Amino acid sequence: MVFFKSIAELLKIAEEKGKPLSDVVWMWECERSECSSQTIWDEMSSRLKVMKEAVETGLKNNAKSASGLIGGDARRLFNSHSLMGEVAGRAAAYALAISEVNAGMGKIVACPTAGSCGIVPGALLASADYLGCGENTLIRALFTAGGIGEVVDRTATVSGAVGGCQAECGTAAAMAAAAVVEMMGGSPKQSADAAALSLKNMLGLVCDPVAGLVEVPCVKRNAFAAVHALLATDMALAGVESVIPVDEVIQAMHKIGIEMPVSLKETSACGLATTPTANAIAERLISDNTAN
Repeated sequence: MVFFKSIAELLKIAEEKGKPLSDVVWMWECERSECSSQTIWDEMSSRLKVMKEAVETGLKNNAKSASGLIGGDARRLFNSHSLMGEVAGRAAAYALAISEVNAGMGKIVACPTAGSCGIVPGALLASADYLGCGENTLIRALFTAGGIGEVVDRTATVSGAVGGCQAECGTAAAMAAAAVVEMMGGSPKQSADAAALSLKNMLGLVCDPVAGLVEVPCVKRNAFAAVHALLATDMALAGVESVIPVDEVIQAMHKIGIEMPVSLKETSACGLATTPTANAIAERLISDNTAN
């Protein structure tokens, strides 16, 4: 029986079996759900399809969301010249595209949440473009990402309302970093280091949505976090290790979330959500809704 409740345990199983993290997580999901390996593989394949479709939809979109706050930025970024290079530029544009689809009430995969839906696919799909990876590699990467997210969800939180945006975008960045490391041929230990490096440098990120909508600053944070994940990947593959183990980083994030004021956890009661411009936006939206 494959079972893990920490990243350390996940690593131990992978090392003992001589398997990548993706195989261990895949086996675990088969046993947990009592479904065949092909069934679970097909389920993950279907999620990958939704992610790809969301990128395509988002990159074609030039319309604004119902609030008028979001729309068309992914297309603009994708068609511009990126100083960061092709992979990082695409990762940011793809993440924006998916997040804009979410803001427009389109179909996305919450990984781990709707508010952070663009980070994992943005980083993975951009990396796959560069590496020339096929669908099988991407599906395996999603299993690796899922394993990281599973541990965070079980031992801490992935909810912005509970732990702030560090729990949503921070976890998604950690998931993406670990997954791209595996795509690049890195070891399970390097995936764990990438997850730790990514998450620990997003600790304390608050959740302060303007007008209570998952649009500003949420959508653009997805783009930044996708690039952040790729830097963590590069560091881990270069041999840079996290001094603090990833499980301890996860617990530190959880403790910070507990200490974080409620006003900074998705309540729109502080941060960017209470700036003069944000207040004006909220008042406009209320007025528009009342008029309708």
